Amino acid sequence: MNINAVTPTPKPDAQSITQLVKHGGRIEGYQLSSGQIISKEQGVELAKAGAIRGVAVATRNGSEYLRSLPDGEESNNLGNLPSISQ
Repeated sequence: MNINAVTPTPKPDAQSITQLVKHGGRIEGYQLSSGQIISKEQGVELAKAGAIRGVAVATRNGSEYLRSLPDGEESNNLGNLPSISQ
């Protein structure tokens, strides 16, 4: 079953997510390959615009969130990325 609501096509200059920003164990945002830290909501909007590669937008309980696109490489899945606390 495909739960992805949107699978955007990344632009040539799209960034990747390098770290998760967590607060109390919950994902609050993302750090991009440029070093910029964005909120979960900003991440969804940027992904929809093709500015983040390797992710799709899914919906759960009415909330949109990012999911890794399967590429056969587990180390780059969002759940396996290092996290920072804020």
